Amino acid sequence: MPDREILNAGIAVAVFLFVIVTLLRAVKVVPQSQVYVVERFGKYIRTLAPGMSVVVPYIDAVRHRISILERQLEEFTISIITKDNVEIRMETTVFFRVTDASRSVYRIQDVTGAIHTAASSIVRSAAGKLELDELQSSRESMNAEIARYLQEAAEVWGIEITRTEITDVIVDDQTKAAQRQQLNAERERRAVITRAEGDKRAIELTADARLYEAQKLADAVRIEADAAAYEVRVRAAAEAEQTRLVAEAIANGGQPAVNYDVMKRQISALGDLAGSSNTKTLVLPTDVTAALGSLETLLASLPGRSAQAASLPTSTPPA
Repeated sequence: MPDREILNAGIAVAVFLFVIVTLLRAVKVVPQSQVYVVERFGKYIRTLAPGMSVVVPYIDAVRHRISILERQLEEFTISIITKDNVEIRMETTVFFRVTDASRSVYRIQDVTGAIHTAASSIVRSAAGKLELDELQSSRESMNAEIARYLQEAAEVWGIEITRTEITDVIVDDQTKAAQRQQLNAERERRAVITRAEGDKRAIELTADARLYEAQKLADAVRIEADAAAYEVRVRAAAEAEQTRLVAEAIANGGQPAVNYDVMKRQISALGDLAGSSNTKTLVLPTDVTAALGSLETLLASLPGRSAQAASLPTSTPPA
């Protein structure tokens, strides 16, 4: 009886252990940074995502545990011949991660080696299209081009190329010396161009100043001409008004008024001549007395002029 109880107890313990082992083999807890590749009788069945999953115990088996974290390919150096036949070396690295674990396991044996080989070929092809100066100034565009072509090659392996980086461009000493000479020549060329542009600008400013001065002088001459023309117009208007007034007087007073005005001007001129300090001897023609007499007669004939006629001299001025 005791032997039977011991046997039953042993069977119960064995069943309990079997159940525990079965549960452990059936329940799979996948970490967040990994995925599990499950096979059944050596054939791929499915990929377990992060979290808890259940498989068929003793039949399904986890064959591969694949990290889905982003990885960095070890930095490698590539020898390249540029478009202008300069041999350089480029240090490059690639960042990638697994997006399809089954393809990364069953389509390629060495993922990192395959990415290294493809990246080397693509970098050589991309850099060979550029000259050395373009290569050093176009790293960003080259990185984008390399990542694009490398993604096309790695997609079949279930790999996503997140980015590529050209960390350094290494040139030999002779090439560096030639680059320095070229850089110095370029700086000298820019300096010459800058000086020439400065001289050109100075000439332009001087010419503009002279043009401005000439324009201002022309404006001054034009203003003076306008002023002179205005003065001429004013004088002409005054003379025209004077002529109009004389003509109106002639029309009102007749020819005697004209003769009176002429004789009055003659007498005034003789008075100015006689009163000049530079005059020592004054000789008058004999017809001056006759002119004065005629003036007196004329005044007497004009209405309202008798008082003026009485004031005129009746004798010839002394010589």
